[in-house]
Amino acid sequence: METYSTCTDQELVGLLKQGNRYAYTEIFDRYSKVMYSHVYNKLRDDEGARDIVQDIFVVLWEKRLVIENINLLGYLFTMVRNKVLNLVSHHKVVSDYETSIRNYMHSESKMADELIREKQLAAIITAEIEALPPRMREIFELSRYEHLSNKEI
Repeated sequence: METYSTCTDQELVGLLKQGNRYAYTEIFDRYSKVMYSHVYNKLRDDEGARDIVQDIFVVLWEKRLVIENINLLGYLFTMVRNKVLNLVSHHKVVSDYETSIRNYMHSESKMADELIREKQLAAIITAEIEALPPRMREIFELSRYEHLSNKEI
């Protein structure tokens, strides 16, 4: 096994394109801690930062055949930035959705409660109207349900 620690980034990228796993390991060893630190400073989440760093190195390996003359460090930082932005965007969508669901559930329970109270109030009013003396009930019904004026009644 050659020593890869003395290779430049360009040499490592060239070896990576050839599928050299040792070059890939050297790139990982050289930049994973820097990438982790950068992501952790953005997210303040250890596990999330580790996941993103792992993801970018997986993508680097998967895209090794199509990368051309790149600035390796810049390429890695760009991937990190995009992953962090995607994660933050995803968290915002999830948060907005949770808020929406909470608001909907609150309004639904409020509406159900209001409907129950409305039915109870209607039942109380009906019972009170039924309890009125017959002539008073007739006058009330003509006024409220038939919309007659006092003169017409």
